[in-house]
Amino acid sequence: MTARSGLVIVDKPAGLTSHDVVARIRKLAGTRRVGHAGTLDPMATGVLIVGVEKATRLLGHLALTQKDYQGTVRLGQSTDSDDADGEVLTRVPAAGVTPEALRVAAAALTGEIQQVPPGISAIKVAGQRAYRLTREGAPPDLPPRPVTVESLTIVALRRVSDERGDLLDADIEVTCSSGTYIRAIARDLGAALGVGGHLTALRRTRVGPYLASDAATLEELAASLSVIPLAQAADAAFPRRDLTADEAVKVGHGGRLPALGAAGPVAAFGPDGSLIALLAEEDGQARSLAVFTG
Repeated sequence: MTARSGLVIVDKPAGLTSHDVVARIRKLAGTRRVGHAGTLDPMATGVLIVGVEKATRLLGHLALTQKDYQGTVRLGQSTDSDDADGEVLTRVPAAGVTPEALRVAAAALTGEIQQVPPGISAIKVAGQRAYRLTREGAPPDLPPRPVTVESLTIVALRRVSDERGDLLDADIEVTCSSGTYIRAIARDLGAALGVGGHLTALRRTRVGPYLASDAATLEELAASLSVIPLAQAADAAFPRRDLTADEAVKVGHGGRLPALGAAGPVAAFGPDGSLIALLAEEDGQARSLAVFTG
């Protein structure tokens, strides 16, 4: 039996790719029409939004929302992937890094910034993934991209000693826009302090309105697949516009409505509460980004 359209909020475990999680949900839902919003690296855990059936049309718009993370940055070592899964490139003792210097470096990475993505990432360069080029020995020169780091807070520091020098682990909390790489923040913190840095742990605790407390493990979902119905999911994630019966028919057939001054996608609902479409406003008109009546 095919699952109804909606969102599944997964607490992704470490060691699985986001695609691995999608494959698991496809089996549980009995459909191949499953996708995810906002990739999590295999090392990372936490909130992964998975869409089933018609809800896959929501995913590209959910991916544009704000996200929260908790992570640990290890200062004193840099890696080729900017996280603990990579090979260590440099080792510089971080014994001289002070809490104040770290706070200053973090402040410089807060706000609207230009961020260079990690070389080992899924960004496409001339039709090929950056990670593939990097692993083939031809790392691409990725241009910086604008991202917004709403907040970057240092919540705890721990001195760590190894046989090659002193390290400093910094626990961080980040609120940021979609497209922000926490690995790149770790890398750039280390570079600013002159000791190198990489990410050793990462947990995503929020995607838009969905919190880690809303998420279910794969084991829990295998016992009972919890799907947030399509209309409920859209109502939680986007501003709402209620349509008349005539407007619902018009929008359902790709017609346009007068704009109401909304910013970003708007979820349009019919008189019966069903989701009709996602709308975007432009030049005084509201047009359909995705229609859900078919």
